[in-house]
Amino acid sequence: MRQGKIFYQDDEAGLLTETDEGLFIFQYLEAYIQVRPDCFITFSMPVTSKAYTDKRLFPFFDGLIPEGWLLDIAARTWKLNPNDRMGLLLACCKNCIGAVSVIPIAENHE
Repeated sequence: MRQGKIFYQDDEAGLLTETDEGLFIFQYLEAYIQVRPDCFITFSMPVTSKAYTDKRLFPFFDGLIPEGWLLDIAARTWKLNPNDRMGLLLACCKNCIGAVSVIPIAENHE
């Protein structure tokens, strides 16, 4: 399982998870819902306590990943498969242009 904290500006907005089965889950944090109920990260994912799930990385997050020559450099630098969209998102999107950033959570190998 891989996870990333999703920040909107300086506020931690939610958690993005890729399960070991390949399912993607995005969940807004309850604290964020209480403080910023109208500050959604994308129009397609309004603020709600319900978890969003999909078999593919959500288009909004996929759109944060670099393209073209920058994608080639990122994939080579971090030795990632260009089709590993979650891996690229976690590696490349800590300091995105715009209000949203993704901070990886280290995997726990117990």
